[in-house]
Amino acid sequence: MPLSNFDPSNYETLLAGKVAAVSELLAPYSPPAPAVFRSAPEAFRMRAEFRMWHDGDALDYVMFRPDAPKVPVAISHFPIACDTIQALMPVLRERLGGDPLLRRKLFQVEFLSTLAGDTLVTLIYHRKLEDDWRRAAESLARELGIALVGRSRKQKVVLDRDYVTEVLPVAGRDYHYRQYEQAFTQPNARVNIHMLEWALDAARPLDGDLLELYCGNGNFTLPLATTFDQVIATEMAKTSIRAARWNLERNAINNIQMIRLSAEEVSQAMAGERVFRRLADLPRPLRDYDLRTVFVDPPRAGLDPATVAMVGGFERILYISCNPNTLAGNLAALDASHRVERFALFDQFPYTAHMECGVVLQRR
Repeated sequence: MPLSNFDPSNYETLLAGKVAAVSELLAPYSPPAPAVFRSAPEAFRMRAEFRMWHDGDALDYVMFRPDAPKVPVAISHFPIACDTIQALMPVLRERLGGDPLLRRKLFQVEFLSTLAGDTLVTLIYHRKLEDDWRRAAESLARELGIALVGRSRKQKVVLDRDYVTEVLPVAGRDYHYRQYEQAFTQPNARVNIHMLEWALDAARPLDGDLLELYCGNGNFTLPLATTFDQVIATEMAKTSIRAARWNLERNAINNIQMIRLSAEEVSQAMAGERVFRRLADLPRPLRDYDLRTVFVDPPRAGLDPATVAMVGGFERILYISCNPNTLAGNLAALDASHRVERFALFDQFPYTAHMECGVVLQRR
């Protein structure tokens, strides 16, 4: 997002425009009026990344405009970042700029923070990181009270840990999440809470067992597990699976089975086309679960045709989408068998055209 788009005084107008555009896009599928969940107009992002620009003794965070991708724009203030990142940015820049070991061939800085106050910084270099860098970085991490990771080509140096721990209050209960650096997490934590509570409210009247695709680190899985008898959650990314398993244990949730399968593989398993050894870890065969509801939170490409066909066999589909256009395409394929019962819009990315959507589909 170009910072020139940032305009809190115009937030409501911009949001109304996005709501109208997405509502019009999905109108052919006759959804009810959407529940709209606003973002804070500033200080909403829990992660940020910047190129580092060296000019003599000066060291600056920079970004690049789409229309001038080679012209650096120095960032002295980043008002969309959470308060923790905003406070850390100038202190970190001064400390990096004053230490030749830490600034030499420093290429990029990435910030990851949480509502719980835990913060991790990743420093990315165009050089090999030696022991002297480690000592200087350890001193910096202690001084600033942060976790710190150093990266360069084919090298990752972890000082203490490479994750943060988030605590999200959802419907009166705190959920603890481990979030690894450079792994996907929802960037707008407060809007994420709205998404979790909406999904949980939509699931409360339902029964039986749940199949979840693209579960990530268990962001939705943990709250949803409180309303279903059993949950089979699937994900391909190893880092996300590792985080999800820790999250299950930390939150003392024991009715979730975490399986490393892609959406395509789940479709094949559900159709009986392939047998996967990984499914042998289930307490009982997949066919013996009472799977009437499926929850999906796919990437921007949406559901592929085989997965659309597979989820179309469920009584209920809970669908979170980060791309209204691919959601519309999937709804077109499901419209003959399912109707949209609930519809929500979540403004994860203020001042951009992006809008997160939620729909609940019920078999006709």
